Amino acid sequence: MDNITFQYPSWYILLCILLGLAYAAFLYFRDKNFREQSRVLNWALGSVRFLSVTLIAVLLLSPLLKHIIRDVKKPVVVLAQDVSESVAAGWPEAERSAYRESVQQLARQLEGDFEVKEYSFGSSVREGISDGYTDKLSNLSDVLSTVYDLYSNQNLGAVILATDGIYNEGSNPLYLSTQLGAPVFTIALGDTTAQRDLIAKRVFHNRIAYLGDKFSVQVDIAAENASGSKSQLSVYKVEGNQLRKLQQSPVDITSNDFFETRELILEASPAGVQRYRVVLSEVPGEASTANNSKDIFVDVLDARQKILILANSPHPDISAFRQALSSNKNYEIKVAYIDELKENVTAFDFVILHQLPSRANDAAGVLNTIRERNIPHFFIVGSQSNLSRLNQLQSMVSVRAGGDNTNEVQARVDKTFGFFKLSERLTDNITNFPPLLAPFGEYSLSGNGQVLLYQRIGKVDTRYPLLALGEEGQAKAGILFGEGLWKWRLFDYLQNQNHDIFDELVTKTVQYLSLKEDKRRFRASLNKNIFNENESIYFDAELYNESFELVNEPDARMAITDGEGKEYNFTFNRVGEAYRLNAGILPVGNYNFQASTNYNGENLTYTGQFSVQPIQLESYETTADHGLLRLLSDKYGGQLVYPADVASIDGLIRQRETVKPVIYETARTQPVINLKWLFFALLGLLTVEWFFRRYFGGY
Repeated sequence: MDNITFQYPSWYILLCILLGLAYAAFLYFRDKNFREQSRVLNWALGSVRFLSVTLIAVLLLSPLLKHIIRDVKKPVVVLAQDVSESVAAGWPEAERSAYRESVQQLARQLEGDFEVKEYSFGSSVREGISDGYTDKLSNLSDVLSTVYDLYSNQNLGAVILATDGIYNEGSNPLYLSTQLGAPVFTIALGDTTAQRDLIAKRVFHNRIAYLGDKFSVQVDIAAENASGSKSQLSVYKVEGNQLRKLQQSPVDITSNDFFETRELILEASPAGVQRYRVVLSEVPGEASTANNSKDIFVDVLDARQKILILANSPHPDISAFRQALSSNKNYEIKVAYIDELKENVTAFDFVILHQLPSRANDAAGVLNTIRERNIPHFFIVGSQSNLSRLNQLQSMVSVRAGGDNTNEVQARVDKTFGFFKLSERLTDNITNFPPLLAPFGEYSLSGNGQVLLYQRIGKVDTRYPLLALGEEGQAKAGILFGEGLWKWRLFDYLQNQNHDIFDELVTKTVQYLSLKEDKRRFRASLNKNIFNENESIYFDAELYNESFELVNEPDARMAITDGEGKEYNFTFNRVGEAYRLNAGILPVGNYNFQASTNYNGENLTYTGQFSVQPIQLESYETTADHGLLRLLSDKYGGQLVYPADVASIDGLIRQRETVKPVIYETARTQPVINLKWLFFALLGLLTVEWFFRRYFGGY
């Protein structure tokens, strides 16, 4: 529909007409040059001039052409099919084919008057209806949220949800805050008959355990219609294709609605991702045994660090250090004396040197090994220490001793220390701890270290370091100028009935010094070590040149090997200055990987491992929940139907008065002067008039 509007009063058109008449009359009825021509010619050319002038005058009024566009939108009907494994469980193929045909027929019936949108849902929501029921998860709330996000601002007529009502991911769909504004018709699939079944319903466990620790596994055991039956709960270690039984205990089922939680204690060994299988033995007449077992994966970390406390002679400070570090299960602590040391110092990750080098033993062999192998270390200086030899072994702090004298010093925290943070409680209280005995002399700090604690002598705050940390070569190192730490530990307990402040100072210091930095120039990483079987596995990799700058010029490759020796080969993609690889979805099992590249003739590799665990949620709940579907339909004003009555949904939707087409009108406005045909019309009129006037001698 088109109409014209003017930006000036409409009566101005009369003036335009009068202007055209006046112009034509003056030119053809008052002008004597054309009067001898025929009367018909005068009237014809006068009419042409009248039309041209009138049209030009009207265009000067800036008329606007308003065009109304009408668009009729059919109601949208969303047909969503649950394609999770539980839907097809126990469903004969003949019945499944008949149901599929009835759904297709329903879609054809609706397509004439409605816009039908088809989706499959389970682990995710995607367009189109799939024939296979293979999804490992059911998420009913996700499909309703997706429909709301896509069609809440459109003419949504109805939602048809075909499912068994079982959901094992996401929230309860009844409690969704989104309001669809359209009826939801549910097709009730599955069997609501409770069958005789024994289920390993849920298994709770830590995803990470430390080597040698004991960890707990809790198993929820459920049984339906199996009162009086007996079963066995077994735990196996999956080692390749072999099962090694770890534990077994009897399960007596005492009711038809049986539920019990069992706790199992397992040992974390060996290091790496370990696979365990929890199995309930079958009871007579059981409908399904697929839900009698569950595999779990535990990442066993060998994160323990071997710490050597090497002392010149017995001292109560040694016990204070050992007790503070023993609270951390990741530390394996060994105490030895320099004259009796039998182990090789290279077997340890961190070495605490108590009053070594001493006047009696310079520990040259041990200290040379520590320097050559870049082993992190920590000096504790006391009355037995050889300060001149100590100045030669480290460059963080130099001490010019004033004989064998000592000072009683208290600690003051340097607020500018940046390697790690201390709690306010420690910072506020450590100044009140008893004084330590520090060597008397002049202290000078080099640029290789930072001071954590300064010496306070009496009431004077000095710039002499008490505890300094930094790096010596390629290894971290620390030095404490004071003995008598055992008094700090006792004072902490006296004041607070615990050793938290002292333990915090010791453990944070050792954690910083013993932390190993990965200085490999080629690294590959995963965001986790255990994946679900429906997850894609992504790798990131970084390559550094000799100056530790990111580069990615050479190709990088990845080889993944499963437990049976089958190898999957990939090539990384370049992303920015790094690498990235999507290895896709892999079968359940344990895998080793090796990333490799060649840079400037040097072969660089990085190895690791990960595991893919099965998703077994769909087999744990096999009884359809049609009650949930009925409540869901009632909430949105729809209706529940069974597979045999799928065809009736077409009539139920058409009965709804609210399911109607919507007419959208769009107004488009443009100036009339922009119409090209008007230009050619004016040009034609003026050209015709000019030609005849010229022909008959009017010019």
